[in-house]
Parts: sequence; C-alpha cells; structure tokens
Amino acid sequence: MTTSKLSGLSLRDLEYAVAVAKERHFGRAAERCGVSQAALSEQVRKLEGVLGVTLFERTKRRVDPTSRGIALLAQAEALLGGAQRLLDEARRSAEPLTGELRLGVIATLGPYYLPSLLHGGRERFPQLVMRLRESRTEDLLRLLRLGDLDAALLALPVADDGLSVAPLFFEPFRLACPIDDPLAARTDVRLRDLPRGKLLLMEEGHCMRDQAIELCNVRRLDPHTRFASSLEMLRHMIAAGEGYSVLPLMATREHADMNGLIRFRDIADAEAGRRIGLVWRASETRMADMRAIAAYMREALPDGVTRI
Repeated sequence: MTTSKLSGLSLRDLEYAVAVAKERHFGRAAERCGVSQAALSEQVRKLEGVLGVTLFERTKRRVDPTSRGIALLAQAEALLGGAQRLLDEARRSAEPLTGELRLGVIATLGPYYLPSLLHGGRERFPQLVMRLRESRTEDLLRLLRLGDLDAALLALPVADDGLSVAPLFFEPFRLACPIDDPLAARTDVRLRDLPRGKLLLMEEGHCMRDQAIELCNVRRLDPHTRFASSLEMLRHMIAAGEGYSVLPLMATREHADMNGLIRFRDIADAEAGRRIGLVWRASETRMADMRAIAAYMREALPDGVTRI
C-alpha cells in the first residue's frame, strides 16, 4: 500500500467496518458506534475504496463479509486492539500503578491465594484494577507472550526466554489421605513412606501433576492411576477412599477435610513444596510497577509459606 493510500486509512473507518462485521447490520453498527447510519455506510464505502476490496455483501435482509473481507476484517480488529493497548500503555506509563493489570494465575493457586492478595492489594493500589484469568501454566505463558496478559502467578521454574521472573514464596505440600488410610494415623510422614500405587494425580497440563510425580519419585505411572481435573475433584476422590495425594498448603485450609473424611499430615522433607513467582515480559514498559507489585506480594504472605 502506498503512502497516499495510508493517509486515507483511519482507525475510525476500521472501527466502523468491524462493528458492521460483528452486528451484520448497518443500523445496529451505527448505533453501536454512536453515528448515523448514513455516515457509517459512507465511511465503510470509503474504506473499501482505499483498500480496493469489497468487504461486505449487501442484501435487503443481511450484511455478510465477503471471503476476502473476512481476513481483512480480522486484521482490522487486531489493529484496533493494538491501538487500544498503545493508548493504555501510554496512560499507565504516565500514571504509575493505575489502570488495568491483566493477571493470570494457575488454577491450583488462584482460589486459595487470591482472596487475601486482593483484599490488601486494593488498599495498597487503589487505582489499579486487576483483571484475573485462571488457567494452566502452558496457556498462561502463551497468553503472556502474546500480550494478552500483563503478568502471571506461576510455579517456578518457567522457561524464562523473554520473561522476567520475581520469586515470591515457597509453599509446602501436605499429605492428604482418606481417614481410614494407615498414613492418617502417622504424625511423622516422609516422601519415602508414600505407596506409589495409591497416588492420585492431576490431569496432564497441570504443574501440580509434574511436581507430585517428581517428589514421589514416580518413574512409571501405574496403568490404574486415577486423575483429577481440579484440586477440588482431587479432594473428593481422596474423601471417597480412592487413594492419597499431595496438596499445596493453602488448599488444605478452611473446611478442606470434606467433613472429616480427609486427614492432612505435614511432610517432613524440606523439598516437599513449590516455589511461586510473578512472571512478566522482559519488554514490559511498566517494569517499575511490576517490581512494586512483586514487592507487595512478598510482604503480604499467607501463614505457613516462606518468602524467597
């Protein structure tokens, strides 16, 4: 595209076209954009002229993107998203610790750690709005590298190419077993005492699965090993007597014993636990903000975890 054509291309025109693609109707798109239908239609036609492509098939009943329009409209939506992120970054750099922080957190940590973090965080950073996303480590790292997340709370280590990592705390694991399991009567439990065949694990993709396998020195999974999709389901399986597992300390609190059906025991081995850190892109423009947030997280530690 020549410079003269670029000068005729505006983000507003792209916004109008994307609105038509979403609404499949010029009138609703105009209402969405806060302009008259005539003005919106004229700008879309102008955009089609600049691009040299018909973006929409227009009939009395429907407005549908053309085959070439589908790809171009997807690019237009991506450009609009990038422009919005540019504005957001500029605003946040001008006013530190304000605006949105899109924070990812692994599913085995979020429900147990975030309540205390958010309570104090809203007082410490009153102008900062957290937008939370819970998922597995691999998905969070992908979203972080794509720019769809600003930071993520993850179990360490992580592949740190292009990422900055601030270690926060060490969270011990505890043994969780059925009330009638022989391990429930013990007060001194070590990893070497745990029977391999009764170990319950998280499904593939959860970092807790890999940590449990490594800690319990499982070289080959038993073909009858049972798997859980979440820590809550894992607790239910233990309560049902299907076997035992190791759970993070914070997940063993507040009525986590399933009305007495589960017994939790401390594990004496010092390595029985996980390291949690805050991770963000090394190219992040709000580096000082990330360090300030990480420093707060190191201060506001839940009981039982150790600062690192």
